[in-house]
Amino acid sequence: MNTKIRVVERLAKSEVRGRRRRGTQGGSDEIITLNNVSKAYATGAPALNGVSLHIKKGEFVFIVGDSGSGKSTMIKLLLRELVPTSGEINVMGYDLVRIRHRKIPKFRRNLGIVFQDFRLLKDRNVYENVAFAQRIIQMPNKDIKRNVPSILATVGLAGKYKAKPRQLSGGEQQRVAIARALVNRPSILLADEPTGNLDPKNSWEIMKLLEQINENGTTVLVVTHNREIVNAMQKRVVTMKKGVIASDEEKGGYIDDED
Repeated sequence: MNTKIRVVERLAKSEVRGRRRRGTQGGSDEIITLNNVSKAYATGAPALNGVSLHIKKGEFVFIVGDSGSGKSTMIKLLLRELVPTSGEINVMGYDLVRIRHRKIPKFRRNLGIVFQDFRLLKDRNVYENVAFAQRIIQMPNKDIKRNVPSILATVGLAGKYKAKPRQLSGGEQQRVAIARALVNRPSILLADEPTGNLDPKNSWEIMKLLEQINENGTTVLVVTHNREIVNAMQKRVVTMKKGVIASDEEKGGYIDDED
């Protein structure tokens, strides 16, 4: 009996160590962790230089900074499109430095992604654009028929399901993109300049929608240059400058770089 107890204890300790190596740290509420992350390309200064960032489940975070500050590189690292030169990245319990290539698609299923240019399928209607995300993960048709109308209602497009992208306004197209990003119920929504191609009215509507999504439990990261929105919403603001985090404020604003 004592031998069995010792074996169980060793297995338990091994699992705790394994969780720590993967970055989950058994019970931590952090959903994104970057520890001393650097990313260097073949030429020029490092795009990221020793960046550490910790984001908890359910947070709404703006990532801001001038072009070349490292924002795009950070997003690509979080999507596992790039691998850091050094440091550790953990997202939803996945070690993105050591993750096996075959597991990357499964990891990305828990991420919703929204881009500035919408990236809708122009030859398909609203319903099919959103359903496409479900078909990629082989969701049964009966579930697709339930899930797609539900998420379209959430983003205020229940009556537009037959429309093609060209028949929609820019704001409506971005709502379709958000619905597609959310239909698989991701833990994290990454929005890269989601209001970049929108007028002020539509920009505010999209940001209010993202805020609503966050209030329902989804962790939201928004990369943006929109000073007015960042300053008004008073969310956590991480400011990037020349590959490092220049500031990280709980209820921050957009810091203009005079350099």
